[in-house]
Formats: sequence, structure tokens, C-alpha cells
Amino acid sequence: MLLAALGALTIVALMTAILSRRVSPVVALIAIPLITSLLAGFGLRTGKFMIAGIEAISGVIGMFVFAILFFGIMTDAGMLKPLIAWLLRIIGRKASRIVPGTALLALLVHLDGSGAVTFLVTIPAVLPLYKELDIDRRILACAVSMAAGVNFLPWTGPTLRASAALHVPVSSIFVPMIAVQIVGLAFVFTASWILGIREERRLIGQAGQMIRHGGDGTDDTLQTERPRFFLINVLVTLLVLGSMISGKIDPAIAFMLGTVIALSLNFPKLKTQQERITAHAPAAMLMASILFAAGAFTGVMKGTGMIDAMASVVVAHLPMGGIRLIPVSLGTLSMPLSLFFDPDSFYFGVLPVLANAASSAGIHPVTVAQSALLGLHTTGFPVSPLTPATYLVVGLSEISLAEHQRFTIPFLFAASLLMTITAVLLRIIPL
Repeated sequence: MLLAALGALTIVALMTAILSRRVSPVVALIAIPLITSLLAGFGLRTGKFMIAGIEAISGVIGMFVFAILFFGIMTDAGMLKPLIAWLLRIIGRKASRIVPGTALLALLVHLDGSGAVTFLVTIPAVLPLYKELDIDRRILACAVSMAAGVNFLPWTGPTLRASAALHVPVSSIFVPMIAVQIVGLAFVFTASWILGIREERRLIGQAGQMIRHGGDGTDDTLQTERPRFFLINVLVTLLVLGSMISGKIDPAIAFMLGTVIALSLNFPKLKTQQERITAHAPAAMLMASILFAAGAFTGVMKGTGMIDAMASVVVAHLPMGGIRLIPVSLGTLSMPLSLFFDPDSFYFGVLPVLANAASSAGIHPVTVAQSALLGLHTTGFPVSPLTPATYLVVGLSEISLAEHQRFTIPFLFAASLLMTITAVLLRIIPL
């Protein structure tokens, strides 16, 4: 009970600290779990928990650092300029078209099932366009988060985890949810369009700023462009992304090799290579430090058993009369629960217990799995402090974690609630 209380206190304190913007995410992610672990009596073992958590996401950290360098170098070389020009010809300079277009791009890229790949491909591709037109980058982060979060496919992590944990076929979980997902996607594009309209009005209200270049067209940037290597740079980028998506090469290694090739090709001189690395190192190292801190945080939460304890308390205190309400309650709370549980802990630890409890009331485990997919690390994963993808979104979008969570959580929660209501109306989830 004490561990569960400390675990809940840790999560609440972390979210409060980050959203209030009183301390940096790095301080909050390290100091808060450290204090609660010491209060729980784990002493020096806390350090071992932190190291274990960091080791678990070391590959993600490596991928993130070199992805920032790779895309930064390619942007310096001018590879994205023709793409931006093409997009502007197709959709114009209207935010009401650009934001839904961003959501569509993220949705298409997410067909491979990887949130990290979706963000790594989509955000660097459209970020210069958002900067060009002075569109709020929180909207960019929100649009890609909604598209990736609602798009839970048979081969995405949450669906596969639910299937494996409850020993039910993936098709039994996913097929009845297609109509629910269509409603969720309709919400994504409607919300994106509304955000675009709102931003468009703001930009029009700022005289002359809508088409102003700001600081992106400086002479220094023009001096780094390598138009003669455009096709080769595109080919290198496609090879890096293709090898990463195929799973044949670890993403960290793919981006490391890509960075080496990009630097050697576009900036062969030692001085210019150092200049390009130095130019992008602050952003890469800032987010790498946050990821290290996030690894330490999850390591403490798992190592101390706080997450398992919270799950046990939740299940133990379910009222007998409320067992039939497990699916609808889980669907309603699924998105916020992503902020408290990491994917493996919930799907392999909590979900089977909830499914067993629900089965005593005649509810099939598939129904419980479907309820979880309405938000638990689907709509919830791009804002959860327990998933590296969240830090990938904010790092690539060049916004703070607090800005992203405050802006995006209401939209993701609304999408989750709408899909839950739809599932109830379609009698996928019983009342």
C-alpha cells in the first residue's frame, strides 16, 4: 500500500512540476523518483534502478542524438527546400490545409506501426514549413500525436501486447474496432482543420508576418546548401529510413551511419564538419539529457515495484458491483492511465488481472483488450512521460514538454472519450 501511494505521489508530483514549468523536466525526472525511492527505504539500490532504466533505453537515446544530427545536416544542405516548395504549390500557404496535411502524412507513415519512425519522418519534413509560415509548432506536435495515437493497427505495440497478454487473436481485437477507429480518425482531421483555421486567423491578424521568412533564410544557411548533392542526399535519407523501418538495422546504427555519410558528402572539410555538429549539438544534447533522466525515472518506478503496487491496489479495490463496468471505465480512463503506467507494465501486468476480474461477470477478455486500446499507449503514448516517443516529439518539434502536454492532452483525451462513446453505442463495450 505504501509503495502504491508513493508511486501515485511520484507521478502526480512529476506531472505537476512539469506542467507548472517551475522546474526543468530533467530535474523533475531525476529528483522526484529519487526522493520517493529513498523514502521507501531502497537507499543505494536506487542508483542501480536508475542505471537499469538508462540501459533499457540506451538505443533510443543513441537514435535520437544521431537523428537530430542527421536531419539537421540534411536541412543545412538544403535537401528539404524542394519538398517545402512542392508542398506550398500543392496546399498553398493556408494553415487550414497544412495542419490536416501534416496529420495525413503522419497517418500514412504510421502504417508501419512505429511511433518513433512516424515522428522521425514526419516532423523534420514539415517543420521548416511551419517555421516558414510562423505556424505554432505545438500544433505540429499535436497533429502528428493525434494521427499516430488514434491509428492503432494489428501490428502496433499496444495491440500485440494485448493479444499476447490475454492469449486472444489480434483479429478478434482489431476487426470490431475498425468503425471506432474511423470515428477517431474523423475527429483527428476535424480537430486538425479547426486548429489550422484558428492559426490561419491568428496569422492573418499579424500584418505581414504570415509570409515573412523570419530567421530561416540567413546568408549562413544559404552558404551551407549543397544543391548539387540533392538527389544523393535524398537517396541516403531513403536508405536510412528504409533500413530502419525494415528492422534489419538498429535505428541508432542507421542514423549513426547516415550522419557519417551526410557529413562526409556535404561537408568534407574538418572545420565545416565541426561547425555543423556544433550547430546541432545543443538541441541533441538537451533532449538526450531528458531521455537519460526519463530512463532513470522509469528504472526507479519499475525497480522499486511502485508500478506493480499501484496496479495491485487498483485491482484489489474494484467493487464487486462495478466489475461489469470495467470495460467502460477502462475505456474512459485509458488515456490518462498512460501517464501512470508504461506499456509493458500495464498490458502484461494490469490488463490480465482486469480481464480475469471481468470474466467473472461474463465479460470476454477481448472486450477488456479493446477498452484498453481506446487510449492506453495509443492516444496516450505521445504525451506520456514514461515513453521515449514523447521526448522525441517535443525535441523534433523544438517545443518544451510542458507546452506539448498542456496543448495536446485535451485533444488526445477527447479522441479517447469519443471512441469510447462510439464503442458503447456500437455495443462493442457493454454498459
